[in-house]
Amino acid sequence: MLQGCLMSRRRSGVLLHPTSLFNPFCVGDLGPAAHAWVDWLAEAEVSAWQLLPLSPPDEGGSPYSSRSAFACDPLLLSLSAFMSDGLLTEGELHDVKQAVQQRGGQRSDRAGARALHTPLIERAVSRWLAREGADAPALQRFCRAQRAWIEDAALFELISARQENRPWWTWPAPLRDRRPDALAKLRATHQNELTRYYVTQLLIQEQWDALKRHCATLDISLIGDMPIYVDHNSADVWSHPSLFDLIEGPQRRGEARVVAGVPPDAFSDVGQRWGNPIYRWDRMEADGYRWWVARLTRALSLTDLVRIDHFRALSAYWEIPSESPDARTGRWVEGPGQGFFDVLRAQLGPELPLIAEDLGLIDEPVRALLRSVELPGMKVLQFAFGDGPENLYLPHNHVANSVVYTGTHDNETTRGWWEGLDEGTREDVRAYIPNIEREGAAWGLTRTALASVAELAIIPLQDLLNLDNRSRMNQPGSTEGNWSWRLTDEPLSQELAQSLAQLNRLYGRGSA
Repeated sequence: MLQGCLMSRRRSGVLLHPTSLFNPFCVGDLGPAAHAWVDWLAEAEVSAWQLLPLSPPDEGGSPYSSRSAFACDPLLLSLSAFMSDGLLTEGELHDVKQAVQQRGGQRSDRAGARALHTPLIERAVSRWLAREGADAPALQRFCRAQRAWIEDAALFELISARQENRPWWTWPAPLRDRRPDALAKLRATHQNELTRYYVTQLLIQEQWDALKRHCATLDISLIGDMPIYVDHNSADVWSHPSLFDLIEGPQRRGEARVVAGVPPDAFSDVGQRWGNPIYRWDRMEADGYRWWVARLTRALSLTDLVRIDHFRALSAYWEIPSESPDARTGRWVEGPGQGFFDVLRAQLGPELPLIAEDLGLIDEPVRALLRSVELPGMKVLQFAFGDGPENLYLPHNHVANSVVYTGTHDNETTRGWWEGLDEGTREDVRAYIPNIEREGAAWGLTRTALASVAELAIIPLQDLLNLDNRSRMNQPGSTEGNWSWRLTDEPLSQELAQSLAQLNRLYGRGSA
């Protein structure tokens, strides 16, 4: 059975990041449109909402690359909710809406949000502090609950700004090495800036908690997403350098000795060099995996289930010398394995509400670890055809303790996938799903996913809307146009909700 009591019955879910929701601002957020979206899911008898990571994304908008694995993205804050709370005025929102209209475009606009939303978020924070005070009990409780990360994240952002956003290993030695006197001086002279960071994160937490409560009243589970690695230039590595495989000598101190990636394969002759620092698993084991326990505790306070990206690294990971320009010179190194999960179960409970992303180059040791820890893996239907009946992604090979997807955020939309298939593979799909052309590829794969024995089926919203690759969320290996797909202002139809509800009931995934 899928780990965690949440999956006590067959369920379906939809994959959609909040930034893809429509509102009159630059990006989707946690406000009224998110609450209306949850209502639509309930009408469709969908009982899970899968998100991408909620952490602050990089400059390109990727939520899988962040300066903090614990913080939430401030641009998820709802300006409309601030108006309802008396922190912004109707006139201030009107001015921003007009500026957004002048910018034009229908995609998520993070540059616009930084320019237009950030000043209003800062204004709302100032008004909150003026009303509640820096010693407000709610703020003090929040900071105590988040003490494992929040001060380090705030200090990291403060220093980064003062150092013109240079990477932390190039900072002056007292700041780079976190010397107590240097940090104490920063706390004393910049307490206001640190407090403003805390308030911003508190306000995100409050808006998120309201949305999570709304989901709970409608029996909708939230599924989060956790990248296996963290960014080198992040608060996480700066505040815990001993837990990462970094250069420790006086020369090049703090630089990565080795970095993460994947080896060459059929898709790339040189593999992928991601550049994330590698964990010192021996040191993490020695302290009881405290950082990981804190990370998962934070993630599971925000969502009900968490998908762990690149699960295979917990069995064995590809380690590349940092000076290598690509991944060909890497080697496999044994990961923490079963012992890691034994500690997590001892700390977090016997049923870990985790989903393992077990796609890509998967060998028998990875499969054995997955069986041993009894976590559900992933079955992606776009990977199921063209390799014969033994393909593990074909529905007749699925197992109950798994999650089936038509595609993920990294795939083409199903309509785009179908349009690009060679005729031989199309014939295989037609043989397996005879009505696929009558229904359309997206709806045909949706029906097939919902019919699977997998206890949880996840459909990207783009597939429910039968959108082509212009609506793709991400294309791995590319840097242009990713993470910006967004709904239009046309509401999701009641007809689509009813059709999806009918399929959910037909295949035992409905709310009844």
